[in-house]
Amino acid sequence: MTSPPGYRPTVKTWLAVLSVALGIFTLMTTELLPVGLLTSIGAAQRISDGMAGLMVTAPGIIAAIAAPLLTIAAGRLDRRLVLCALMTLLALANLVSAAAPNFPTLLAARAVVGLCIGGFWAIAGSLAVRLVPERSVGLATSLIFGGVAAASVLGVPAGTLIGDSSGWRGAFLALGILALAVLVALVMLLPRLPATQAPTPHMLAGQLRNAGIVTGLAVTALLVTGQFTAYTFADPVLQQIAGIEVGRIGGALFLYGVAGVAGNFMAGLSADRNLRRTTTLIIGTLAATMLLFPVLGGGVAEGIAFMGLWGLAYGGVSVTLQTWMIRAAPRATEAATALFVTVFNLSIALGAFVGGLAVDGAGIAGALWLAGSLVLLALGFVGSAGRMTPVASPIAER
Repeated sequence: MTSPPGYRPTVKTWLAVLSVALGIFTLMTTELLPVGLLTSIGAAQRISDGMAGLMVTAPGIIAAIAAPLLTIAAGRLDRRLVLCALMTLLALANLVSAAAPNFPTLLAARAVVGLCIGGFWAIAGSLAVRLVPERSVGLATSLIFGGVAAASVLGVPAGTLIGDSSGWRGAFLALGILALAVLVALVMLLPRLPATQAPTPHMLAGQLRNAGIVTGLAVTALLVTGQFTAYTFADPVLQQIAGIEVGRIGGALFLYGVAGVAGNFMAGLSADRNLRRTTTLIIGTLAATMLLFPVLGGGVAEGIAFMGLWGLAYGGVSVTLQTWMIRAAPRATEAATALFVTVFNLSIALGAFVGGLAVDGAGIAGALWLAGSLVLLALGFVGSAGRMTPVASPIAER
């Protein structure tokens, strides 16, 4: 179901789009929040940094499984109801995390977060075509998926700053309150969204025969796995390599976030003109940052400079890879998005897990070198890809 011909979106329509984007921002910030709080949570729970990394691994794995399954299972339900139910569940999971008496309880709450992420992101990714006219679908889609980039580059630093000032439990409590606010916005702003044809297992399997999709998924897997092999442990990286004090970690990550916002917009403009060149530049910059950080980042000023470059490079990843998927499957964006969400979140989980093993076994420098090597491998897939032509307006299958 698409918007009727001649339909003009109102201010409330665009606020509805923004409420969905804020929902994704809240979900992804919740998923990544432990990145900036590993040291404090690990100390409070008396576990290693590697073990604490499971707080990122668990929701990532479950989100990867939930994305295609919930998209298919929710086919007969009103999408507004599904999104509101998932946001309610997210608020409860964050409040339980804030009050968790031990690590197993905290990890269980994080598993529920994964369910919310997979279902919400996969369903929300196909809503733009139902909320705005076709000429505005591209902009609405960019706004919705902008919540992913904003969470990576702003949500985590903001959560870390809250954690530095009021403790890690205060950060989870703040996200629980934010989730409740998003729930209110979704209830007030989203129209009824009766079920349309959801992707079937056959549709999803069909996209695995699309060479452009397979290449995009491979690049996504390597880039995101490499990113979270290193970024999950940004807190100890900044302390142990750059020598930045605990109380200033939030500020360093905030700089990472500001640079990431700039990278997001720069990559969006560049990818529209030359997708392959933009992807190659992101890979090269991200890999160089990770590989050289242990060698050249041994100082506060140097560490901060590397975090800025790191944020600039990774800020463009989500918008560039999403553009890649849309161009590879312009007539099947809903199925392609479900697969993209699965691989993206599975890669977050895999990166956090691999990074935990590397940190515990080879130290922080070893984790950074492994991460940079994984990112570099993506260059081979980009080089083998065919020409990706621009798509004016992505339309989900229906």
